[in-house]
Amino acid sequence: MRIGRGTVVIVELDPTVGHEQRGVRPCIIVSDPEVTGDQRFPLVCVVPVTGTPGEGLLYPSLSPGKSGLAKQSFALIDHLRSIDKRRVRRAFGELEPTEIAAIDEGLALFLGLHRELHSAGQVH
Repeated sequence: MRIGRGTVVIVELDPTVGHEQRGVRPCIIVSDPEVTGDQRFPLVCVVPVTGTPGEGLLYPSLSPGKSGLAKQSFALIDHLRSIDKRRVRRAFGELEPTEIAAIDEGLALFLGLHRELHSAGQVH
């Protein structure tokens, strides 16, 4: 199965601990396409999706439609995690470029890269 960056996939997240998102749920692949397509790398990074609204850059809004999502949803940037590719059950949509850009901005903030990218003129 080919899964690229921005692909919405169904993932089995259990077992989990504490406040981690659990169960079978949609997630967004955020790993580089070179990593996801290379058999040498068994892990991909995903951001889980929820229907519960959040506030701020760490919870960008996602629209139904091309994404394959059935309703207005939100990315949970603060739940970023690496998973084995075997946890991916199926792919069912792609995010719009504006949604991927919003996720990238949230990831930069969450990972402490926002200031560095901003000073380098890469984030607007």
